[in-house]
Amino acid sequence: MTWREYHEFTKHTAEALRRSRHVLDWANMPDPFRHYEGVPLLDLPADPPLSSRAGDGPAFLSQLLFHSAAISASKLVPSTGYRYALRVNPSSGNLHPTDFHFLTRGLKQWPDGLYHYRPSSHMAEQRATGDFRLKPADGLAPIVFVLTSIAWREAWKYRDRAYRYCLHDIGHAWQSLALAARAMACDSFAIGRFADDEIARALRLAEDEWPMLIVELRGRAIPIREPDTRETIWHGGQANQLSTETIAYPRIDEIHAATKTERRNPAEPARTGSGEIKLPSPAAFVRTFGEVVRTRRSALDFQGGARSISSSHLAALLAATNEPLFADFADARFVQLYLYAHRVDGVEPGVYRFWPDRAEPDRAELELILRGDQRVAAAGLSLGQDLAGNACVSFSMIADIDRAVRAHGDRGYRYVHFEAGAIGQRLYLAAEALGLGATGIGAFFDDQVHRYLNLTSEQGQVVYHFAIGYPVPDPRIEA
Repeated sequence: MTWREYHEFTKHTAEALRRSRHVLDWANMPDPFRHYEGVPLLDLPADPPLSSRAGDGPAFLSQLLFHSAAISASKLVPSTGYRYALRVNPSSGNLHPTDFHFLTRGLKQWPDGLYHYRPSSHMAEQRATGDFRLKPADGLAPIVFVLTSIAWREAWKYRDRAYRYCLHDIGHAWQSLALAARAMACDSFAIGRFADDEIARALRLAEDEWPMLIVELRGRAIPIREPDTRETIWHGGQANQLSTETIAYPRIDEIHAATKTERRNPAEPARTGSGEIKLPSPAAFVRTFGEVVRTRRSALDFQGGARSISSSHLAALLAATNEPLFADFADARFVQLYLYAHRVDGVEPGVYRFWPDRAEPDRAELELILRGDQRVAAAGLSLGQDLAGNACVSFSMIADIDRAVRAHGDRGYRYVHFEAGAIGQRLYLAAEALGLGATGIGAFFDDQVHRYLNLTSEQGQVVYHFAIGYPVPDPRIEA
């Protein structure tokens, strides 16, 4: 199966949704937490403040994971009394297909080896100790994360389209980790080009879990010592079974296999352009990074009405999306933003194309595509979800998948979704820092979006929707 065959098959249409007879089997819902039974557990300090002066390895890792992957709140279902966890890194349907594995080398007061993060208790599961290396992707950084996906967690609800959401979630998790590291005065670099099966074997992953992205962390803020040179010792540990029954989705297996292969050609430059609307300087963020990531939520809906955001708020949101991405596949960008401006002071309601100024990354220009009230259209294109129309501004992320595939082979299909998820994570945090709310929208009528924006397939494919505004309070959330 090629990326195009998979993408076409998983497009939403009104006819396909009417024909669908899919019913959620709640008794077989996958466990959102992976555990390795029988391995040593290492405590991480509880509720650590964010700082660039961690004195030892446990404190550094605790801060990093607390602000990138930990549980941040819970929700109570009044009708059943059931509580479920919310995490710092967002996930489609709160199903969390992404797991965080990491290896350490020379951290103060922390044994070298391979670990799996257990967010349910904010602890590290020690899977192996000693001089653990990933070949050939390991650049000998003191901390290396491997982000993995368990597609079944998403497929339980979203079936064949779930692979798209897994890729989005990797992009979110990547930026969640990278931005937390940056707040701790560390650099990060993501590696998407590696031999999947070799990494899976090296980490002794279960068959249901796939390595997707490697993220190396470096920086003088990391408390280091001389690394261990002892031979690797495995501590066993059996990955827990997530469901009584796992339903096979062959198309997901096929697209994942197709994206394992890569070629590398220089990426063609992205289209350039300009717009008639020049936005002002971005508004300043008034909340600290630690506060923002721990209170970020996915809004269920927005208040609508007459309340608007300022054009400087919009400029700040767009500037956040335009910051560099540090990865071996990020020398070119493949995603362009189209926005549906509903209530933005100084911006006429309509559809706009965002043209970033590469010379001045903080400045934005908007090209008017369609005039008029877009609230009904935005909601309708997003599978009739009102929040896309009630927001102050919503987005279509249009990816030039053909250009990505010419540069990277079918593996480029992963990269455009990683990029879209990364943009989404930056929008989440920028919105929260401005006192707004946001939510990612993975469900939309693909080809209707293309027709509405007057896009040919050569100009790109919609891969993600997003909405930002003033959120409706959710009384079910318990901090």
